[in-house]
Amino acid sequence: MKSTLKALVEQGIAALRDQGILPADLATPDFVIERPKDRAHGDFSSNAAMVLAKPARSNPRAIAQALAAGIPTGGDIAAVEIAGPGFLNFRLAPDAWQRQLREVHAQGDAYGRNASGAGRVAGVEYVSANPTGPLHVGHGRAAVIGDCIARVLDANGWDVKREFYYNDAGVQIENLAKSVQARARGIRPDDAGWPEDGYRGDYIADVARAFLDHESVDVEGQVVKATGDADDIDAIRRFAVAYLRNEQNGDLAAFGVSFDVYFLESSLYADGKVEETVRQLVEGGHAYEDGGALWLRTTAFGDDKDRVMRKSDGTYTYFVPDVAYHLSKWQRGYERAITELGADHHGSLARVKAGLQALDKGIPEGYPEYVLHQMVTVMRGGEEVKLSKRAGSYLTLRDLIDEAGRDATRWFLVARKPDSQLVFDIDLARSQSLDNPVYYVQLSHARICGLLRQLKERGLGFDLDNGLAQALDLDNPATLELVTSISRWPELLAAAGQLLEPHLVAQYLLELAQAFQSYYNDHQFLVDDADVRDGRLALALATRQVLANGLAVLGVQAPEAM
Repeated sequence: MKSTLKALVEQGIAALRDQGILPADLATPDFVIERPKDRAHGDFSSNAAMVLAKPARSNPRAIAQALAAGIPTGGDIAAVEIAGPGFLNFRLAPDAWQRQLREVHAQGDAYGRNASGAGRVAGVEYVSANPTGPLHVGHGRAAVIGDCIARVLDANGWDVKREFYYNDAGVQIENLAKSVQARARGIRPDDAGWPEDGYRGDYIADVARAFLDHESVDVEGQVVKATGDADDIDAIRRFAVAYLRNEQNGDLAAFGVSFDVYFLESSLYADGKVEETVRQLVEGGHAYEDGGALWLRTTAFGDDKDRVMRKSDGTYTYFVPDVAYHLSKWQRGYERAITELGADHHGSLARVKAGLQALDKGIPEGYPEYVLHQMVTVMRGGEEVKLSKRAGSYLTLRDLIDEAGRDATRWFLVARKPDSQLVFDIDLARSQSLDNPVYYVQLSHARICGLLRQLKERGLGFDLDNGLAQALDLDNPATLELVTSISRWPELLAAAGQLLEPHLVAQYLLELAQAFQSYYNDHQFLVDDADVRDGRLALALATRQVLANGLAVLGVQAPEAM
């Protein structure tokens, strides 16, 4: 409907040019079609006359009157009204709402999806945890945000590639290997000889035990067998990384998160990609030597100061492999690259983008796009939960899933805007109460499924075509609110894709469930009058479909009974 109204307004602007009311060379400005906050102002509103007034050197209300006169009513539009200094307000005809319901039933699972991505490739990278221990709750927030961004983009017609980047090189991996080696030698975290920066969680003992028992680990088709030799630090490193990668994959599978691509940081060094990237930056004239180090002129690309690429000891700073990695995404055909990270990575973003621009490869300035999430505080019984016996210093994602359930954990971790602090209340997430938003939404879906079971139990019939032919009681506020909420789904899904904000879906689903609950409280469904029964059930089933579509975007189940 927004597209239809926008086209009608554009036709009206063109007609005013032809009539000489607007200058013939006046470009059509950016105007909006939106839903007014106050329902008394109509179903949709436009500021077209307001933004035309200044370039046309005219009164906005006069332009609004001319536009309104040129927009035909009838069909979907019942009336065009002028409000305030020159807003155009549109009221839809009942047939427009009726057609909306027919579209929901006709399109089913596809209702709300669009083809704006046109099959172009978008790579979404998320979680990307170091394989040094179990995933923590912060990784869980990254996982569900990234997974839902991928789902939203898929619903907007993008060819989505889900990617996990393993930082399997560097100091932390060495600390992991030394920790497992110490455990394999019988040294405990509080004993003398424990590595200064070693990992202290009980899981290190599990890895050491598996290594000494000559176990094998299969990670994405690569089998790594433990040698059991506690003196072979290289063998320990390989096995520990594989073991913990496999554990992380299991946790993510339990969370309903999967990936198309697993990319190893070590491969950038093994394949010479880091050295090649540095060579290209030097040859492009964007690097210089100073103090025995190699620097990149990132200030030429918007950074606040130049950055060291290669230190005087010959090692690379951590942003250099990030540049090589994102270059590989461009070379692999990712028209968009979206990276979901914790907010603590904020400082490195500008230098990665600067490095990509300095390569002169035609990479867009905004590449990659970053979505940053803030910390999660987990509460139980009014107190913060911080520790896990197995991990030692933090609460694991698996702990949270086991306690709150997968659906509630996904919902609560994605339901707030990523850059906002999040408090996860385990007690609320577990409660079967209307205060629990995921329970409320799932209950609404289950309640509609229950209507169909009751229908069958009572021996009553249901004719969907007859139901869709019944006039909606739009004078009833609950009916109008529910139909309006259903109609918002396509534009809401499009907005979530454009803004990369899947939390908008969770907010919408709660509002839709609340609108249905008001309608449910106001109406009886299984009545004797077949026309009334069919009409109300047709509306309820359209609601069920949209609830199911939205829950699928969040990776949350739509139960038929609760």
